[in-house]
Amino acid sequence: MLEDDEADLEEVRAWAAGLQALHARIAGRFARAEPRRRALAYLRGLLGNVGRKNGWQLAEHAGERTPDGMQRLLATADWDPDLVRDDLRGYVVEQLGDPGAVLVVDETGFLKKGTTSVGVQRQYSGTAGKIDNCQLGVFLAYASGKGRAFIDRELYLPRSWTDDPVRCRAARVPEPVEFRTKPQLARVMLEPALDAGTPASWVTADEA
Repeated sequence: MLEDDEADLEEVRAWAAGLQALHARIAGRFARAEPRRRALAYLRGLLGNVGRKNGWQLAEHAGERTPDGMQRLLATADWDPDLVRDDLRGYVVEQLGDPGAVLVVDETGFLKKGTTSVGVQRQYSGTAGKIDNCQLGVFLAYASGKGRAFIDRELYLPRSWTDDPVRCRAARVPEPVEFRTKPQLARVMLEPALDAGTPASWVTADEA
């Protein structure tokens, strides 16, 4: 029993060290020390035993009294998520890269209650298995015999959003914004991955 506990502790230490190393890899993408530090706390919360991965819960897990800091990290802090995406993709290729790997495109839904979350409307969600009020995200994953990981993402904006510039401005959607189908969003993600030399022999996708 003691040996099992020691093995579990060693595994936890290895995970912690791996997360620290990954954070060190992306730390330079953050212009200031505060968001750099908070990004690590945010990742720990996502990977930790947090019941709901919202701003309040992640802030509490990080020992903060309000979600303001976590919200600033995601909304206004000076960092480029696409550059972090590139760092992540490079890390995944180093760990899981294989010429026989597969790039996998798929969508998933995020159920919502209100009408102000960017891209939300009543639409079919595979998560719910029915038409419901939700956002839809299109994701690119990398899968090989060594493991699998997400390497990119795009939020689907329905025409009800792209045809309403006032609504987009109110939700802080960057301009210019245009409607893209889910296959078009897939191409937006596949092109930089392939241009970066991501090793793969197949691209597969669920029917959109």
